[in-house]
Amino acid sequence: MSPMALFMITLGIIISTLTVTSANHWLTAWLGLELNMISILPVITKQKHPRSTEAATKYFLTQAMASALMLFSSTLNAWQTGSWDITQLNNKLSCILMISALTMKMGAAPAHFWLPEVLQGSTLTTTLLITTWQKIAPITLLYMISNHIQSNILLPIGLLSILVGGWGGINQTQLRKMMAYSSIAHLGWTMAVISIAPNIALTNIIIYMTVSTPFFLLLTSSSSKTLQTMTTTWAHAPTATIIMMLLLLSMAGLPPLTGFTPKLLILDKLVMHKLTPAATTMAILSLLSLTFYLRTTYLLASTTSPTTTQSTTLWRLKPNYYQITTILTPIALFNITILPALLT
Repeated sequence: MSPMALFMITLGIIISTLTVTSANHWLTAWLGLELNMISILPVITKQKHPRSTEAATKYFLTQAMASALMLFSSTLNAWQTGSWDITQLNNKLSCILMISALTMKMGAAPAHFWLPEVLQGSTLTTTLLITTWQKIAPITLLYMISNHIQSNILLPIGLLSILVGGWGGINQTQLRKMMAYSSIAHLGWTMAVISIAPNIALTNIIIYMTVSTPFFLLLTSSSSKTLQTMTTTWAHAPTATIIMMLLLLSMAGLPPLTGFTPKLLILDKLVMHKLTPAATTMAILSLLSLTFYLRTTYLLASTTSPTTTQSTTLWRLKPNYYQITTILTPIALFNITILPALLT
């Protein structure tokens, strides 16, 4: 890809997201989401491979359907209330349709089927972009309309997303699909509490993005795409291996790492609102996600010296791998050890 094309695509992705996050009018937000979708499609199709073309097609069809549903919902609300203001989504049917559209755009259950397939057909860098930056715009819109959403609408979606994210990730050997289901599960935690405590929900998804970003970058620099190739990591990059193990345990929500904090705050807020059964169900369903996180961590740790490597897969380090690791290590350590600051 030429530098000019890359610059224009990057500029489009950034401006479209900023347009949505600063919008007050539904049509402006819709325009930003459309520009965002158009900007990301060349990034997905950068690889000259049928899988990338299939991924881009699935992404386009899903996002176009969600955009149409979003436009219909906002038009219906304007027809009923006379307002195009994002924070004035007072019509109940419009609110339900808007939640469905934003759920489809984010990839939360039950509209999650496109996300693992799109990520599997994309590069690791594109996967990072879709699971982090592309979630900012729809989550911001969901945050802005959270005052008009009843918890009995989003709570079942959140529980279903946690179940699907944990159950689907157990059966995966491809790291991109596994991280797709991890993203679905974390979206479930966010959506379950966003109508009750929007700030805690926003904290949860921000922490997930800051923890998963170094993990994806380390995978990208080491060209690891499957669980089998991760078994050869220790012999070539012990520092990166330890950091990836800690990042995985943080995403799993184990104390005293950072990922434990938002989950504790979410469960506490649900119990305070007399939703103890839902909180208990979420805690139990999170054990499904913990299973594949621990399995991946075990594969990383089981080949430590002097144990022989369990895989014959060729190891391919990029030329600037050690420079990237040197930069990512302090960033990852900061993301892992931010827990004391959050607790104070």
